[in-house]
Amino acid sequence: MAETTDRQFALAPGDALFLDFDGTLAGLQDNADTVSLLSGMDDVLVSCAERVGGALAVLSGRDLSDLSKRVPPDLWRFGNHGLRRAAPNEISTGTIADAPAGLVAALQIIATRNPGVQLEPKGPVLAIHYRAAPDVEDELGQALNHAITPFADYSIQHGKMVYEAKPSDANKGVCLTEAMSSAPFKGRRPVMIGDDTTDEDAFSAAQSLGGLTIKVGEGSTVAHHRLASVADVHALLREFASS
Repeated sequence: MAETTDRQFALAPGDALFLDFDGTLAGLQDNADTVSLLSGMDDVLVSCAERVGGALAVLSGRDLSDLSKRVPPDLWRFGNHGLRRAAPNEISTGTIADAPAGLVAALQIIATRNPGVQLEPKGPVLAIHYRAAPDVEDELGQALNHAITPFADYSIQHGKMVYEAKPSDANKGVCLTEAMSSAPFKGRRPVMIGDDTTDEDAFSAAQSLGGLTIKVGEGSTVAHHRLASVADVHALLREFASS
């Protein structure tokens, strides 16, 4: 893998851009409800989208309705790890099935037993945040993996201070691959920029299609390139928007 704080890569008008939100376009915070784009980045993203003929999507684990409050409506928005999608200027409507009630109940019991741990339902995906209780990481992971055993389609994915119980179709790689099969993304080079373990599937998918993949921050990754921080992502996008 190449370290690319020296920017040994460039975006191009023929690209299809897929951008994670938390930790990529916006910095991580203890309270996910307070996360927002920096002033001016809305316009930068819209300009980038125009340069690639509209082929720019924000691809996030956030619920689509929540994501749509935080990014320009002019963009494609893929929420819930790709389970819910909205085209530019399309209002976020409709719902998706919730996670099995038995699984929700089991994970809520685990969260309640661990002060500082919070369960966040996102349709069929359940996020278990433990940023306020980092010492429970290992014990919490073991309990969650045990709790999902009866639910064959579910697995636990470990991210930055969060575990997510996800059905198999909640997958950013699947979402990216499907998006690349139709306009405006089809026929372009996929570019995936992300920072967390949920982005690794999208990195792999983009690379299988001959794309460019960029990991933000530290940690092991299959991505070919790396940027050090959210600020570096902003600099890359500003440069592309103004070129």
